[in-house]
Amino acid sequence: MKMKEGEVTIILQRVGTGDPQAAAQLLPIVYDELCRLAAAKMAREAPGHTLQPTTLVHEAWLRLGGDEQEAWANRAHFFAAAAEAMRRILIDHARSKHAGRHGGDLVKLDAHTPGFEVASPAENDEELLLVHEAVAALAAHDPRKAELVKLKYFAGFPLTAAADMLGISHHTALRDWAYSRAWLFKEVKRLRG
Repeated sequence: MKMKEGEVTIILQRVGTGDPQAAAQLLPIVYDELCRLAAAKMAREAPGHTLQPTTLVHEAWLRLGGDEQEAWANRAHFFAAAAEAMRRILIDHARSKHAGRHGGDLVKLDAHTPGFEVASPAENDEELLLVHEAVAALAAHDPRKAELVKLKYFAGFPLTAAADMLGISHHTALRDWAYSRAWLFKEVKRLRG
């Protein structure tokens, strides 16, 4: 079902007021876009990943509250939260895959490995976990810049849309993105040892 952005926001606001009919209408309206978001996230994962985009959508929906959704300010707020939920699911999945190993088959990478760039998709679970740890460290250092990274890198929003969601100018977003990429590159390098 294709709806205009304003219509989705209206339904999300009705959900926030406790309207049970609106809650029932929400999933069919946002499902296709959630599937596209999940497919984009899964495209960044290593081949042979055991999670499927549909599973990721359903798990994210449950983490967002299922049929008992919280109050969402607007469409962007909802999809940013959905993207964050999907990111956390992938992080949890990567952690659980490696929990029994305690680093047993993890390969230490040279800090000068060619081709590493924070803005590129994570190629494997270990890289995803390193980037996640680096973003957590950035959040402790500068929460707004960490939110920008989550929206741009993990959620796949264009920089201008992420800036709008954060209520900052596009120029500030460009500056913050450049700073964050350099900061994260240095932090991932440090985490690799």
